[in-house]
Amino acid sequence: MSENRTENRTENYADESSSPRIVEAPRYGCTLSGAYEAAVGLNDGVPILHSGSGCGMSQLFGANYGGAQNAPGDYGGSSTPCSCLVEEHVIFGGEDKLRKLIDSTIKISTGEFFTVISGCVPSLIGDDVDAVVSEFRDKAPIIHVNAPGFKGNSFDGYELFFEALADQYLKSATDKKEKLVNILGIVPFQHIFWKGELRAIKELLGKFGIEANVLFGEFDTVEKIQKIPSAAYNIVLSPWVGHKTAKKLEKMFGTPYISFPGIPIGPIQTTKFLKKIAEILPLNESKLEKFINEENRRIYRIVEYAGDILQFDIPNVYFGVVADSNIAVSITRYLTDELGQLPDIIIISDNPPQEYREDIIEAITSTKEIQFTPDIVFEVDSFKIGQILKDRPFLNLYGSSLESTIKEELETTHVTVSFPSYNRVILGDNYVGYAGGLNLIEDLFYDKAGPL
Repeated sequence: MSENRTENRTENYADESSSPRIVEAPRYGCTLSGAYEAAVGLNDGVPILHSGSGCGMSQLFGANYGGAQNAPGDYGGSSTPCSCLVEEHVIFGGEDKLRKLIDSTIKISTGEFFTVISGCVPSLIGDDVDAVVSEFRDKAPIIHVNAPGFKGNSFDGYELFFEALADQYLKSATDKKEKLVNILGIVPFQHIFWKGELRAIKELLGKFGIEANVLFGEFDTVEKIQKIPSAAYNIVLSPWVGHKTAKKLEKMFGTPYISFPGIPIGPIQTTKFLKKIAEILPLNESKLEKFINEENRRIYRIVEYAGDILQFDIPNVYFGVVADSNIAVSITRYLTDELGQLPDIIIISDNPPQEYREDIIEAITSTKEIQFTPDIVFEVDSFKIGQILKDRPFLNLYGSSLESTIKEELETTHVTVSFPSYNRVILGDNYVGYAGGLNLIEDLFYDKAGPL
């Protein structure tokens, strides 16, 4: 490592040169995309798009296939009900067409929950979508998310979905359930491990009698939505996504929240996560300590089976990460704190707001296990990311499938861990919990292991 690079580390924490609106090889979708991802992420959730037809089809190839080659379900993708607005509706309005679309969708659909999502056109021409949707509130559980694409990105759309849910559907709870929590901050499809992550968090907390209310990927959708105000706490598993939602739920229903910089990967992070949860929720202390000790013993013994290949093949190697902030923080800390690897460069690709960036940097660098600070860059432009990665000393790269196309040029091993993921199908895999790091090790050596 050159002296120049070492001296300039603190100056290279943030790269502000790129516009957040990248149209070639994007790392996320528009606002409508995030609202759509949330609506489709609900089992038996029916998105109804009030937009041009291309807005729906682009989600199939972008959000769904990009989210680890996943199909969207019965009511997503090419099966999404859509008003398919054209020039006529720009002039005369599309309210009547939307009204007929909602009516027919509710009649023929077997879905549980309906989400009308407005795109750019109705927002520009002034369609009163709220008034149209209100006509159907006594016929089915339904909300309207005003999510024109120009309003933001996928993560903003996720927040708008919950905002609409809180304002239009949720009702205050008569009492709080002390062992019920809502899980926020993991965006369906955009976070490519979302199904496995949410399930793993639910199972982890369930070991101590804590009920994690998970909306996405679970059955009994309406029942779980209605439980949201009854939660004792909201748990946000992201340094910034889901924070707006948590603050709104706190204001409306008095539900406090606690946030973590990402999902817990491996023994160190998972132990800290559980102990932090024990400070706010009634976890049995002796049961918790017994569980932690048993899991630590079990997992570290299993890691020993990979000891030779870790020691001989990648001993204290440099690595790079290109990922959404929550997965970037968690993976970096696991590889650094548990495997003794050296983070060379971390590229945060989800364009977090400025007010959260210092916290993200702190979450990555505040390790006690190894005093080694990587270069940290906030960048969304795939071309610029490729240029930044050149001439770096890392041997392993954790990124999206976009980086897999340049791994030969970089002479590095590549693991797809972030959106988009066009080269990997993910149905339940995840890195959460004590055993989560083992999955990451397996993925690293999938096409790398060979005779020592």
